[in-house]
Amino acid sequence: MTQSSTVKGKFISFEGIDGAGKSTHIAFVAEWLGAHGKTVVSSREPGGTTVGEKLRDLLLHEKMHLETEALLMFASRREHIAQVIAPGLARGDWVVSDRFTDASFAYQGGGRGLDRSKMEALEQWVHPTLQPNLTLLFDVPLAVARARLDATRTLDKFEQEQADFFEACRTEYLRRAAQFPERIVVVDSTQSIDAIRAQLAAILEKLL
Repeated sequence: MTQSSTVKGKFISFEGIDGAGKSTHIAFVAEWLGAHGKTVVSSREPGGTTVGEKLRDLLLHEKMHLETEALLMFASRREHIAQVIAPGLARGDWVVSDRFTDASFAYQGGGRGLDRSKMEALEQWVHPTLQPNLTLLFDVPLAVARARLDATRTLDKFEQEQADFFEACRTEYLRRAAQFPERIVVVDSTQSIDAIRAQLAAILEKLL
């Protein structure tokens, strides 16, 4: 379920495998919401806080045990909720986050193979009543995602993973979308930028 109806703000998360194109559209959504009178807080995971950004550097560049990785992801998330998400929602802001817990299910669960029950236990511990009001899942075939990544920047440890890892991440993302259709909207990210933005605007209109 989403956060309590007594909370004044809204929470939107952006998801997708690396190279799916979600980052291209986060600024557009923030600007669109601002133009419609909303105060927007933009953030990211892992990261978003002083502690979280330090953990991000470790998580993206240091090899570690799978369970350590999952625990650090949720540790960063707990700080993110306490310092950014919950205060923003309480103020009535719209919080826009580049990734949230669906990413952990996809990457540590689907990609790395951590047992789903452990992920669910961490989710229940860290944010038992908080879920995004809307999750935008940008989906593309793996070949498209990889081509986009290879053309842009130096890859972190996740982006350097092999094709089967990302196929497993994508499969888990789509499983989550089927499990939570009232929250997760799948966006075909092979469309043109203009077509995607038109779709995003229509989705956001319903959330206002």
